[in-house]
Amino acid sequence: MTPAELRALSAAGEFDKPTAGYCPGYVQANLAAFPKEYAQDFKTFCRLNPKPCPLLEVIGPDLTCSEFLAPGADLRDVIPRYQIWRDGKCTEIVHSLRGIDITGFVFFLLGCSFSFEEALISAGISLRHVDERKNVAMYRTNIALEPVGPFKGHMVVSMRPIATDKIQLAAEITGRYPDVHGAPVQMGDPDSIGIKQIEKPDYGEFVQIKTNETPVFWACGVTPQNVVRKARLPYAISHAPGYMFVSDIKNSEYAVSR
Repeated sequence: MTPAELRALSAAGEFDKPTAGYCPGYVQANLAAFPKEYAQDFKTFCRLNPKPCPLLEVIGPDLTCSEFLAPGADLRDVIPRYQIWRDGKCTEIVHSLRGIDITGFVFFLLGCSFSFEEALISAGISLRHVDERKNVAMYRTNIALEPVGPFKGHMVVSMRPIATDKIQLAAEITGRYPDVHGAPVQMGDPDSIGIKQIEKPDYGEFVQIKTNETPVFWACGVTPQNVVRKARLPYAISHAPGYMFVSDIKNSEYAVSR
């Protein structure tokens, strides 16, 4: 289906799945939204932490439609699942923000590693979570972030088992996409970034790592949710991990030549 068709199904409550593998070729984005008094600090936080928080578009305050990634797409209902955060806790998961008070909110759309998966698959690099229609495994780490105002904490990463003889190729390919997390932050040593039980991801679903494969970790756009948890803001909104905003922009527009 096209991105517009997927967004329409989400708005109608007829699409409720992780978006990995859907609408190949198009940029997917993470969402974070805050009352306007926190917006400048978060924008600066993204600029200082571009690896996990690559900023693609800012919308608001008091505006809800994308102007760049998908002109006219209303962020209140085009994502399959949203999380409502209060005092650092996810208190509710909803399928639409309509009827929820978002007066003065500013929406941030951040690059997502789903966007470089098409390039990996095209290069013959298998992605098991896509093949098995699972949500990608995501982990909290000990990688510290540059703090700004209330926003501080540690990076979240996504993991993909990659054939060991192809991990350098995977690093080279994803390095061409700096605006959607870019090259891996770690390859093969989860303990070094604070991951003690790789079979138990903090978000998403674990997939088997075979003997000829290496776990490879990329910065993840779920990082702001980890940060919101620590900041304990009175009110914030995010996408649910793996349930992304699918844009009308081609992934190829974010590739850089090497």
